[in-house]
Amino acid sequence: MDLVRIAFLETYSFDDKSGIMGAILVTDPDTKPLEFRVTAPIKPTSFQKTLYGNVLHEHILVELIALPLLGAIKDDIDLILVRDPLFLGINNKQGVRAVRLFNEDEEPSKANKSDEEPFALSGDSGKILIETTRKFANELPEIRERLGSISTYRNLIEPFDRLRIACEQVHLQKVDE
Repeated sequence: MDLVRIAFLETYSFDDKSGIMGAILVTDPDTKPLEFRVTAPIKPTSFQKTLYGNVLHEHILVELIALPLLGAIKDDIDLILVRDPLFLGINNKQGVRAVRLFNEDEEPSKANKSDEEPFALSGDSGKILIETTRKFANELPEIRERLGSISTYRNLIEPFDRLRIACEQVHLQKVDE
C-alpha cells in the first residue's frame, strides 16, 4: 500500500453554538496540502435530537459530514486519518481505510475497534497510537509501517491543528459577511 494521498478528517464545534462543521484536508506524504473541503455548520433541531437520541452525533459525523466530504474529493485517497472514534463508522460505508490517531493519554475507542491492542507510532511528536475497525484490522501492521516512516519526519497530529484553524477562519468569514 502506497500512501500518496492522505486525508485528515475532523469536526469542530464553535463557541457561538452555530453547529458542527466538518473538514477534510488531503495531503501528500509530507503533509503538504493537495485539497481542502469544509461543510456548512450542521445544527440539529430539537426534534432531530429527540428522534436520534444517543446516535445523533455519530449520524452527523458519518452520514452528514464524512461521506459528503469524501464524495467531494476529486482524486482517490489512500488513507483517512481521524481523531474522533465515531468517524471509524465510515469504514462500514465506503472502501477507503479510516484509522484513528490518538495520544497515549486518550482512551482507545470502545465501539468499532478491532480486537487488537492499538499500534504505537514513534516520532518527533511523541508516542501516537493508531486503531481501526475489524474490517481493516488485518491491514493495520502495514498501515503502521507506512505511517511510522512518515511520523519520523512529520507530526501526524499537526494537520488536525491546521484544520481547526482553517475552520475557524472559514467560520469567521461567514459571520463577518
